[in-house]
Amino acid sequence: MAQQTSSEVTPAQKSLYDRLGGVYAIAAVIDDFIDRIMDNPRLNANPKVDEAHHRVSRAGFKYLVTEMVCWATGGPQQYTGRSMRDSHVHLDITEDEWQVFLADLQACLDHFAVPKAEQDELFALVDSTKSDIVLPASTVRP
Repeated sequence: MAQQTSSEVTPAQKSLYDRLGGVYAIAAVIDDFIDRIMDNPRLNANPKVDEAHHRVSRAGFKYLVTEMVCWATGGPQQYTGRSMRDSHVHLDITEDEWQVFLADLQACLDHFAVPKAEQDELFALVDSTKSDIVLPASTVRP
C-alpha cells in the first residue's frame, strides 16, 4: 500500500481546526462572537452576567476563548483558562440565556459563512459544555 502524503489528505481526515482555517480564522470569528455576547442586552439582563461582562478584560476573554476553541477543535494550542463549571457556576445562567447565546453563535458562524458540517461539529462541542454552564431547571432564579 502506498503511503499517503499530506497533500492527499481528504477533508474528512482534516481536523476541525484545520477545516475552520486555523488560529487566525478562529480568532476572527471569536473576536466577533465575544463582542456579540458581551454587548447582548438579553444576556446582560442577568445582573451577574452583566457584572462579569464589565469586569473581565474583553481582549483577555477573546484570547482564552480562542485558545479553548483551537484546542477543542484539534489545534496545537493548550487551553489555560478555568473549567467551564468554575467560570460559569456563579453566573446563574438560565436555559433562555443559553438559547440567546446559541443564537449569537449561529449568527456569527453564518456571518463568516462557516459551512454547515463544521457548524454542526462546533455546536456539538458547545453543547457538551452546557451542563457545566446552565443552571438545572430546578434551581432557575425567579
